[in-house]
Amino acid sequence: MSPKERILEKTFSLFHTQGYNATGINQIIEEAKVAKASFYQHFKSKEDLCVAFLNQRHLFWFEELKKFTAKEEDTRLKILASFDFLIYMNKNENFRGCSFLNILSEIQSDNIKILAVIQSHKADLRTYFAEVLNDSLLSDHLYLLFESCIIESQLFKSNKLIEQTKKIIQTLIL
Repeated sequence: MSPKERILEKTFSLFHTQGYNATGINQIIEEAKVAKASFYQHFKSKEDLCVAFLNQRHLFWFEELKKFTAKEEDTRLKILASFDFLIYMNKNENFRGCSFLNILSEIQSDNIKILAVIQSHKADLRTYFAEVLNDSLLSDHLYLLFESCIIESQLFKSNKLIEQTKKIIQTLIL
């Protein structure tokens, strides 16, 4: 792996598990086994590294979501599978929640560079539901339920509310 790839690989796990503010550049440099000069050759700042991380996380997350839901042809089943995907991610990532929302809570409100990437990710998720359902009001409703499930499951380290939400969804999309 190139130094840039090693940096991104370490950042992918550290930012997601430890958080943005708790992860220092020196820790990333040390764990990625790269020189400080090499780090700064690829990333001018921690903010630039965060943008690269979020872009990488976005691609990973949507690829996983689409793979997870691809087998479902029926719209209702695809929506329910999307919520099953949250359960799957919670199990695989120990209820760490959404990297985008976690970082949003850590950045300054005027950090437009990182905020733009977070907003873009959430807009793509909203679009995902709109494309599956082809009903803007219902898709926005499901998007908001999805987002609240992410937060609640992280907060309580439980998939119970996701299971309840799936029952609610079945009444909405019958």
